[in-house]
Amino acid sequence: MDSRDNDDGSEWPDHDEEALEAEESEWPDHDEDSLEDNDDESGWPSHDGETLEDDASFDASELVSNAERKRSPSSSEPGMTDEELLEVLETLETNITVVGCGGAGCNTINRLAEVGVEGTTLVAANTDVHDLVNANADEKILLGAEGRKDRGRGAGSIPKNGADAAHESRHDIRDAVEDADMVFVTAGMGGGTGTGSAPVVAATARETGALTISVVTMPFASEGRVRMENATGGLSRLREESDTVIVIQNDRLLDAVGNLPVEQAFKVADEVLMRSVKGLAELITTESFVNLDFADVQTIMGRGGMALVGIGEGQGDYRADNAITSALQSPMLDADISTATGVLVNVTGGPDMSIAEAEGVVEDIYERVDPGARIIWGASVDDDIDDEMRVMLIATGVTPRNLTPERHDAEQ
Repeated sequence: MDSRDNDDGSEWPDHDEEALEAEESEWPDHDEDSLEDNDDESGWPSHDGETLEDDASFDASELVSNAERKRSPSSSEPGMTDEELLEVLETLETNITVVGCGGAGCNTINRLAEVGVEGTTLVAANTDVHDLVNANADEKILLGAEGRKDRGRGAGSIPKNGADAAHESRHDIRDAVEDADMVFVTAGMGGGTGTGSAPVVAATARETGALTISVVTMPFASEGRVRMENATGGLSRLREESDTVIVIQNDRLLDAVGNLPVEQAFKVADEVLMRSVKGLAELITTESFVNLDFADVQTIMGRGGMALVGIGEGQGDYRADNAITSALQSPMLDADISTATGVLVNVTGGPDMSIAEAEGVVEDIYERVDPGARIIWGASVDDDIDDEMRVMLIATGVTPRNLTPERHDAEQ
């Protein structure tokens, strides 16, 4: 077992004017006279209009012939055909894998499979064989060593059991993620399997060189102090093993949707988890009129640390303003966005959305964050949306409020 699971976690050179002058002196000086007197010894012969006309060696047909030969596909001159460029493009396609850990993570996988996410591989990893049988995934991993009597029976809400099982299945985990450029690790913090296995999955993904983004939920206060303590410890370990961790606080969701029955509340949490992963993945995998590529996302998320997500919608004449206001005021974005080190913005609208509307959303973000923050954005058209705009923003390098067990005590 990796010893990390036992951790309680808690230019440019200067130049002065003299140097620059010295450097300049190394280059030969030229004045107008010397340029006028320059003859064939310089390597550049002089010609005027008369000499070109009188030059018997000048043949325009020869120039045309040379140009046609250079354009020919059989030419030995440097260049690439469309077929060769397409081959390069195929090698640059971003492979994205989503690994759902534990019950909540597998629920996310099921929702992603239901709605569809372009260009991704869905993997379900669980210690509970019953949940795994019902998972709608491209690949399934039953965590835990073969031959163990308790294999397939779950982790008993003990994170250490989940971590041990993941370590025992690390070879299978590596096989599932080794070809990915980008790996999402999804889980619900607080239980046994998700809390314990997610850091192991994230560490394995990073070892392969993949950009590793974990998207997790924190428990409802009503789930109790022990579960919140488990979640806090698991989140600390997950931060050490991930490039970026996007945190969704379930209690903040309740602030947005009001009092709901327990089952519906968990479904809302699963839905937000799914939309966050789908929105970020499809920024890369789908074509749009303002494209983002893998390098863009890596710029923001490569060392993003802790991150929060805000989702908003707007309709009517002021749909762009309403959408960004809704996203910024989202209870899930429970942090001071002005402290963000990076912001990734995804704008979606119907066929009637203008580029000016999309740019207006981004300009609003620029006015609210530190001038040194990196901001990248993409915009896409959804033909199924009518008179509506949607905004998803992910702010990295922020400190979420109220992530400690003490908050649970204060709300009881």
